[in-house]
Amino acid sequence: MSKIHPSAIIAPGAQIDESVEIGAYAVIGADVRIGAGTRIGPHVVIEGHTRIGRDNEIFQFASIGAAPQDKKYAGEPTTMEIGDRNTIREFVTFNRGTVQDAGATRIGNDNWIMAYVHLAHDCQLGNNIILANNATLAGHVHLGDHVFLGGFTTVHQFCHIGAHAMTAFTAAVSQDVPPFVTAAGNRAVPAGINSEGLKRRGFSSEQIMEIKRAYKVIYRAGLPLEEAKQELAQMEASSANSAQYIRLFREFIEASARGIIR
Repeated sequence: MSKIHPSAIIAPGAQIDESVEIGAYAVIGADVRIGAGTRIGPHVVIEGHTRIGRDNEIFQFASIGAAPQDKKYAGEPTTMEIGDRNTIREFVTFNRGTVQDAGATRIGNDNWIMAYVHLAHDCQLGNNIILANNATLAGHVHLGDHVFLGGFTTVHQFCHIGAHAMTAFTAAVSQDVPPFVTAAGNRAVPAGINSEGLKRRGFSSEQIMEIKRAYKVIYRAGLPLEEAKQELAQMEASSANSAQYIRLFREFIEASARGIIR
């Protein structure tokens, strides 16, 4: 317990691994669980039924697990769940879930979340995501693995952004962004694929070219969406090295409830 500053307020019932560091004037609620190796900065407030995994670093003045900003919320014991090895910077605000959806707001592993980011209720984040300063996610937003959101990006409620997608600075996303796609503008429109990000993650030149071909089928060929999806299915069947990525692209589009940016 020597790693907890004497001015921190820890409610009875909180479950905190003995290796956790907690800074001055932090406030930890009774239903909070924090895993080994996690560091909590000064003035951080963690409340509600919040579970935080191992080796996270949460910087000063963050608010984690507060009640959702939803008038339907009536005090139900919904949760905020954070995985392992996440970096969470200053002044972020993460709200827990609602019973109208999953009942939980979830963040995976190895994410880098910069200052002033807001995650509303029921957001579901994967792994290896980067959210730049002031990115704002409305309720029920889903982000796939390796998504990058540029600074001041805003995402409309219920939107899904697929794996390896990215947004430009100040993008305003009001429909789903398929995997690998770059979105830019207000309202956000497609601006090519995230080729640089794919190179950094070890995608081969051939795989990137196949993903570009799939992108062109949807966005450059002038086909109605149903015909474009059929074309993607044919590409998937004939691709030796990139079928899994074309399948990811196609299945995301087929599952989209809000429709994709076009």
